[in-house]
Amino acid sequence: MNNKVLLMKEQDIHAELSSIRDLMERSAKFISLSGLSGVMAGIYAFAGAGIGYSLLQGEYTTLREGHTYNEELLIIKLFIVAIAVLVLSIGTGIWLSVRKAKRNGQPFWSAGSKRLLINMAIPLVSGGLFTIILVYRGYYGVVAPATLIFYGMSLVAGSHYTYSGIRSLGILEILLGLLCAVMPDYGLIFWSVGFGLLHIIYGTVMHFRYDK
Repeated sequence: MNNKVLLMKEQDIHAELSSIRDLMERSAKFISLSGLSGVMAGIYAFAGAGIGYSLLQGEYTTLREGHTYNEELLIIKLFIVAIAVLVLSIGTGIWLSVRKAKRNGQPFWSAGSKRLLINMAIPLVSGGLFTIILVYRGYYGVVAPATLIFYGMSLVAGSHYTYSGIRSLGILEILLGLLCAVMPDYGLIFWSVGFGLLHIIYGTVMHFRYDK
């Protein structure tokens, strides 16, 4: 009888410790990240890539017909498209994550979300500034690989404070960026795969694993 009592007490202790550990992980990590936000970001990226391709094809046609074109105007248009994709992706991600947090009775702005934001912001801001410098210097061929690599680094850095699958996505983005640097002529395709296809696949998996 004493052995059974001791065994039951030990099981209760393990259960309590497991519960405490789960609460600590929830407070330290941002688990309200919505999988649908990844899907929508991928859709926005595909749409942006399509618009960018149309703009480039239009300028190519202009050159083929012997006309001149305004390179600075083209860069401005592409930059506006990229900013629009970024704003839509971030805005949708915040909205869907806030909705998920409310549905689960959890705070959106927590210690975990703060750590996630800070750790992701460092490589993202650095990459954004570096990309602007590349465009200013006219190194357009390495813009796509640079954005993929820095974005991948931000995902890896932030993976410690949210779902572990983010790390795998970040590594894939980095590898894709390195491959894109080897074949810069296919930058738009690599960019579409990295920000479009991978996001949709990852977001779908995350949605069915954590959002259901």
